[in-house]
Amino acid sequence: MTVLLRPPLTAGGLRPVDRALESYPVRVRGSTSVAVLPGDRVTVVDSHGDQPARLTITREQSTGADTVELFGGGSRAGERFDVEIDAPGMVIVDAPGGRIVDGAPPPSELRLEIRRAAPREQPEPDLPDPLAEPRLELRIDRASAEAFEVRAGEWVQVIDVAGQQCSDLLAFGLAKLERGVERGIDPTTTRSLLGRAHPAPGLLRRLYDTDMDPLMEVVQDTVGRHDAFGLACTARYYEDAGYPGHVNCSDNFNAQLGPWRVAPRAGWEALNLFYNTAFDANDLYLLDEPWSRAGDHVLLRASTDLLCASSACPDDIDPANAWECTDIHVRVYPAKERFQMAIAHRPTIDDEPVMTTHSGFGSRTRALTDRFSDVHGTWIPDGFHASGTIAEYTACRERVAVMDLSSLRKWEVLGPGALPLLQRVCTRDVRALAVGQVTYTAICQETGGMIDDATVMRLGEDRFRVVGGDPAGGAWLREHAATIDAKVLVKDASDELHNLAVQGPRSRELLAKIVLSPGGQPDLAELRWFRLMIGRIGGPKGVPVVITRTGYTGELGYEVFCHPSDGPAVWDAVLEAGAEYGLAPIGFQALDLLRIEAGLILAGHEFDDDTDPLEAGIGFAAALGQPEDFIGKAALIERAAHPQRRLVGLLLDGAESVGHGAHVYLGRQRVGVVTSGCQSPYLRRPVALCRVAVQHAEPGTRLEIGLLDGHRKRIGCEVTTIPFYDPQKTRPRA
Repeated sequence: MTVLLRPPLTAGGLRPVDRALESYPVRVRGSTSVAVLPGDRVTVVDSHGDQPARLTITREQSTGADTVELFGGGSRAGERFDVEIDAPGMVIVDAPGGRIVDGAPPPSELRLEIRRAAPREQPEPDLPDPLAEPRLELRIDRASAEAFEVRAGEWVQVIDVAGQQCSDLLAFGLAKLERGVERGIDPTTTRSLLGRAHPAPGLLRRLYDTDMDPLMEVVQDTVGRHDAFGLACTARYYEDAGYPGHVNCSDNFNAQLGPWRVAPRAGWEALNLFYNTAFDANDLYLLDEPWSRAGDHVLLRASTDLLCASSACPDDIDPANAWECTDIHVRVYPAKERFQMAIAHRPTIDDEPVMTTHSGFGSRTRALTDRFSDVHGTWIPDGFHASGTIAEYTACRERVAVMDLSSLRKWEVLGPGALPLLQRVCTRDVRALAVGQVTYTAICQETGGMIDDATVMRLGEDRFRVVGGDPAGGAWLREHAATIDAKVLVKDASDELHNLAVQGPRSRELLAKIVLSPGGQPDLAELRWFRLMIGRIGGPKGVPVVITRTGYTGELGYEVFCHPSDGPAVWDAVLEAGAEYGLAPIGFQALDLLRIEAGLILAGHEFDDDTDPLEAGIGFAAALGQPEDFIGKAALIERAAHPQRRLVGLLLDGAESVGHGAHVYLGRQRVGVVTSGCQSPYLRRPVALCRVAVQHAEPGTRLEIGLLDGHRKRIGCEVTTIPFYDPQKTRPRA
């Protein structure tokens, strides 16, 4: 498979000027092939270390090929192999890999670089491979527009060919047009039906006309930054800016829609794809260069027969198209095709986009619900149709529950430098961790602000596994691995290990029935809190799993890690064994109730990069008394000596709940902010977690939560300790 060029960003977001250098990813257990010419210099890079590679060079005039095995066997991160091409042909790079759970080394991505001997001055960007066989392909030249018909169920892919090019999209119900009734996508109706009254960057999932009939559904988006609805550019806009006669999208649309007898307009309301707009704190409308890159796309599905029109915006007087107008490409795919709903993620700005996928348990959860959220590139259930949030919550508190937590990120940290690296990056004393133990830690910046929280497992003397919530944690580990003298590898295992949380007072009984412990490992019934075991489900030759006695619910519980290909078997075994215990699948909405009651923190709520572990309520995870230094230690010692804020609980008066971001007051003085809130089923009243000034953090302190403008409506509350549920944490230790 040939992978498209995605050159790294340069300062200021401008397109790279080094046209001679091309860079291609080589996916794990995949291959990348690129045509080469004499004098081209090919480099294969082992980006993360210890990854075998196979380089094959073919020549046009030869039936043979040269193949060389590279890396693996201890290669270091960043190790390179170079070769100069002597004849026209192809280079093919393979990245083989086995499964971690079967004992293979963790696989990782390679990189193929080609420095061209004779680069083109203005290379034509390559289009991405079609998602399927298109029924229709249209190239919309810069500063133009095209109209086309789409049938119900067909798929429309709008591709930004060169990157940073806006494209307006119109759609009309064809049946209504034939009756002389003009009904296009209507922003007011769409926002109202979907509960998004205020404009915001990004796309709404469904698009409606003024009759409230659905026209299109957004299925894939590799950018994530668009204008939900503004006017396509108009003659008036350019005239008012001093450019009379400037070509504009609205007039281009009028010319294209004329044959369908659509009445012309001075300005067309449109779905403004790849258009980077925002509103500031004063609701002032702003725009900047688009986020889209070469080959980015949006995929939509027609809900009915449509007349569509798409443009390549001619705006060259502001940053809307990064000051350079380019082409747009449209593909229409037949209704028979099936494409997964997905959003693109890039862990770092130079990474290739990774589309949202279902976890290894997805074939089972999709049969039980269609309510999913995208969490770091994985579809995770919000809840299940058969039960509901409160019933799911109750199952976990009283019996046993299972939840897909595969969106957690996993990194293998390997080698003699693994312990020094983790001791440097983690706020916990990792040296105190014995093989088979797990610890909970924060990962901080030099300022003490948190990048992430994580658990660290010690699998061997020089083998650790870090499980966190944010891809930024892995990037931070890799960045600091380069500063360690001893050899250390940081390998992303997130796609190799998916995990179920099995939580609740009967979780031990359930898992003890199905998990076999081999010699040298503790039995599951004997597994202590924050310990791990390696076992099998289904007998001595069954599915290999790693089980930790950890959780995010405040209950006795475990997490079961397996390879994604074994996910259905693990799910089925847990569900079958759990039937007699009243097991229920639960989603994120129930989990949120459980973790708030248990006083457990969530990124973006209880902490961010401006919040330290002490302020986030996990001061116990910052080993300030250990003799060794760690990143952020000095700042945390200073903060501990002069604390400003503390995480507390709030018991609310009345029955009204409050959410993240609500301000907390003492009179007119703002003294804190709500980080999370819910109606607690356990306490049968609304509660909240709050980061409050230390002067007002004592239990029993009376405060008020301000709504509306913060002063016109107040909800009384009382500061209390957390957790609200099981304050001594006796249940998870049981």
